[in-house]
Amino acid sequence: MRIALHTQYFAPEPGAPSARLKSLASTAMARGHDVCVLTGMPSYPQGVIQPGYGGTWKRDEVDGVPVFRSYVYPSNSLRTLPRVASYSAFAASSAIAGLALPPIDLLITESPPLTTGPAGYFVAKAKRAKWIFNVSDLWPKSAVELGVLTGRRAIQAAERLEAFCYRSAWMVSGQSESILADIHHRFPAARTVALLNGVDTQLFGPHLRDEHLKSTELGGGFVALYAGLHGLAQGLRQLLDAAALLRDLPEVRIVLIGDGPEKEALIADALARGLHNVRFLPGRPPVEVPALLASADVALVPLRGAITGAVPSKVYEAFASGLPVVLAADGEAAEIVESSGAGLVVSPDAPNEIASAIRSLYESPERRAAMAKAGRVAATSRFDRVASANRFLEVVEHEWAKGQ
Repeated sequence: MRIALHTQYFAPEPGAPSARLKSLASTAMARGHDVCVLTGMPSYPQGVIQPGYGGTWKRDEVDGVPVFRSYVYPSNSLRTLPRVASYSAFAASSAIAGLALPPIDLLITESPPLTTGPAGYFVAKAKRAKWIFNVSDLWPKSAVELGVLTGRRAIQAAERLEAFCYRSAWMVSGQSESILADIHHRFPAARTVALLNGVDTQLFGPHLRDEHLKSTELGGGFVALYAGLHGLAQGLRQLLDAAALLRDLPEVRIVLIGDGPEKEALIADALARGLHNVRFLPGRPPVEVPALLASADVALVPLRGAITGAVPSKVYEAFASGLPVVLAADGEAAEIVESSGAGLVVSPDAPNEIASAIRSLYESPERRAAMAKAGRVAATSRFDRVASANRFLEVVEHEWAKGQ
């Protein structure tokens, strides 16, 4: 097949969608498919176009995959209008740029943002291609749960757009079983298939642990590490509250690596409260993250409240790195951590429970070692990203063959 991936975020940008789709592209090429990517100029998560990019159109290549880039209005603002402008600008520009793609048989559109849906539908129709709508977060449901989307009319409009995408797609894929269950419950006619985030078990691993890196970059001691976006959904303020409860353990420090719209406010809050056991580091290129993660002692994966279907890719990366997880979430993510025996699950928005979990793991090296081993086993046997991509492609190839 001739496959195009349509996404606002792609390498060199960090994050789960970029990593997952990059892996999907390379896996599809290894299976003999022709693959290209339709995406935007890289600006995530800083909200600034990266050097070497810009303008309205650019063609480049990532790991041998042709990439067609169109205009984006860069923004990492939490305010509604800049976010809508950013999403809408890419939807419009990619709809136009998509007409210049080479002939394709299949277009896979990534959501969120939900606005990519109509653009993907338009391009697929224009190119006479099958269309898969890929859902990594349930919009607008998760946006409503986070308080980002408010107002009855706005919510109803977003729900109508969501329904259009599910009903128009040839297939709907999702990043967790709970996302797919939610879609199937509301839209039983939709053909669904899993495309789990997973993890590159060759890229992440405990063998990358580096004590020198730990002492210089992470500050030494017992490191509880958060690496990822500093945004609303992550609820990172609860980590600062947990740090305040751990002042009596001078060896323990909470380290946060990454960028995002909440970072400046978090740094200001930590300084105002005198949290000397908290360390902030700027975002790192994806290639540097595995060694940093493996050099920590515990991985922190918080979420703000209940977000339907959310399974952060950080869970899988910690598993593969041989790092015990402290997960502040419920739902499918909690089930995965508990069933794997690879960490501790606490309630979301409960800093006292996060602090207690970190304290417990700090005091028990044997328990940490057992969880680390269990996590690595789970990553390689259940959550390998290439294996997940292959399972997805097998289903798509089978369905495609039935229609030929």
